[in-house]
Parts: sequence; C-alpha cells; structure tokens
Amino acid sequence: MTARIKVRGAVLREMGLPAPYAQSRPLRIETLHLDPPGPGELLVRVRAAGLCHSDLSVIDGSRPRVMPMVLGHEAAGEVLQCGAGVTDFAAGDQVVFSFVPSCGHCNPCASGRPALCEPGAAANTAGTLLSGSRHWHGEGDDALHHHLGVSGFTEMTVVSARSAVKVDHDLPAEIAALFGCAVMTGVGAVVNTARVAAGESAAIFGLGGVGLAALLGAHASGANPLVAIDVLPAKLELARQLGATHVVNARTEDPVAAVRKITGGGAHHAIETVGSELVLGQAYAATRRGGTTVTAGLPHPQKMFSVPAVSLVAEERTVKGSYMGSAVPSRDLPRYIALYKAGRLPVDRLLTHRLRLEEVNEAFDRLASGEAVRQVIVF
Repeated sequence: MTARIKVRGAVLREMGLPAPYAQSRPLRIETLHLDPPGPGELLVRVRAAGLCHSDLSVIDGSRPRVMPMVLGHEAAGEVLQCGAGVTDFAAGDQVVFSFVPSCGHCNPCASGRPALCEPGAAANTAGTLLSGSRHWHGEGDDALHHHLGVSGFTEMTVVSARSAVKVDHDLPAEIAALFGCAVMTGVGAVVNTARVAAGESAAIFGLGGVGLAALLGAHASGANPLVAIDVLPAKLELARQLGATHVVNARTEDPVAAVRKITGGGAHHAIETVGSELVLGQAYAATRRGGTTVTAGLPHPQKMFSVPAVSLVAEERTVKGSYMGSAVPSRDLPRYIALYKAGRLPVDRLLTHRLRLEEVNEAFDRLASGEAVRQVIVF
C-alpha cells in the first residue's frame, strides 16, 4: 500500500459548541493522514478555501452531518496526482471543487441536473467520496469523514475527479475558490433557476456571499429595477456599488412593502439566500402575480414554509428551490470565469478577508455576525 500523506487540516469533532468560536474553538487544527487517490480520484494541493454559511450551519448544528469531519467545501487547488483511470486531468492542473460529485449516470445526471445527483447526495450524507471510500485518518488512526466530497480546510485533499472542474492557470486561487460555491450558487440561482431576463425586476433577499453573487448575476443579466435587501448598512452600500438600483434596510422598513412599491406591484423574481423560512415568506410576498420566488438558502430541516395556497393558482405563482445554482459545473464555471475576466462579474469584490488556517475559528465569528462577506484561507 502506498504510504499515507501527512497534512494539517481543520477538524470538527462536535457540533453545537457555543459562540464565540474564538473561545469554544470547534475547529481543531490537527495533523491528519491522507490515503492516496484511488481509481477515479485526484490528490490536490489546496491553494485557497472560502468560508461559507453552509460550513457554519454544520458547526452550529443546524445542518447535521456525521462526525468527526474535515470541514470546508469551497476551494481551489493544484492537482498533484491522478488515480487510475483518470484521463481528464493531469498533474499541474488548477481545479475548482464542486460540492456535489456527479456520477453522470443516475436520472438527474442524465437529465442535465447534476446538482441533484443521487449517488453524490448519498455520498455527501455519509461523509464519503463518490466511491464510498474515506481517506482521512486522525493521529490515533480514527477515521474522519469528508465534507461534501471536498474537505477544503486542509493543505491537501483527495477528491473524486467528478468533484473537480479544470480552470485557467492565471486565475488567482483565492478568487478561483469563490466560484466553487458562492458564485456557482448565487449566479446560478439567477441564471439557471430563475432565468432572469433583461428588463425584468429582481429582488435579492440577503447579501452574504451567495446573495451578493446573485446580485452580480442579476446585474449582468440586465435586471431592472434590481433591489437589494439586508439589515447591515455596509452590505447595502456594497450592493449599491455592485449594481443594485435600490437598497432596502429590512431592519428599518418593511421589505415587502418597499419592494412592491419600487417594482410597481412586486418583483418578477425574488431570490432568498438567507436560509430563513421567515425571509422566504417575505420574498414570496414581494413577488408579483405570475412571478417566481427562488430560494437558495438552507434553513434548519425542521423549519416549515407556508403560503396562501390559492395564490399559486389564481396568481400563477412559482416557487423554486435552487441547489448549487442548478449548475452544470463543467459548463457554468468556465462561463462565469469568462464573465469575471471580461469585467462583467466582479467576483473579487466579494473577498473581504484573507486568513491563515489557524485563524479559522475567529473567522467564523466574523461570518456569524455578518461582518465578513467572503473570507478565504490561503495556503
């Protein structure tokens, strides 16, 4: 057997530790042992990894996962080694990870919806790679789980080749990482799920990394008016700089009334990115007759969302979920990167903090408070 690789990584061994995380330190920086890539897998040196609310929801227990787990799912890196049978990648390639591996054969994959891959979802739930294997081991040889097939908060990782997309070498790694979740999810919710057309009105509820990426996508699509809703003035100002025609502070005014007034009866498309069933209700109420409400947030599994049933028929309303931006990663990521390079998708404006791995717990406090948009660990 080929020798295991020794790396440093951030391990979550218990969910639900109290904030502030700078004190409770739910993520431990440990020396880990990584099995080499098997058939259809890649060994990747991680160059940059972003912090996302989906990571935070595992830390605080609102999105339960199997423990212990090597966390992180939004990342980019350099291929070091290819497992048997891999022909689409070579050592030296820069890759961005997709947090749902796509088998390419199940019904959703065959229907062009790889974000809903059934074996990929099962592997993510089990904390394994697409093959069903686990490659992580702690110092005591305890088996650790993979986070969404990526485990990006590490110096190196092994992933399924079906979890990686080759990208341009000249794209800085800390920018490339953002395309793996924030951009793919936010822009995809606008372009793939809502299908916002030029001249249609759009309202973005929540201005975290995904919400601001959705705003960028809506601006690039020609949405008008384009309304941004949040409770933090700094994020509203950034949204205005990024193309919002109007901003609404939901802490000081009724966002539903404001959006309906600005758009003349409701937005053609209202996109919720907070992960709150209450905010989703606001987004639905702010959608016009015949309009579409899209949710890309991830509320607690026990939370419920209800609407007046008659409105779905009498007003021909549509409510749609958007997971991973309804993306086909191998198709969409190169397109979004091309828009970034052309200046039409200024993703770099989302990057607010660069970190060392050892600063990850303090960084999640910033994320929880809303102080940060996207923070990236640079290796």
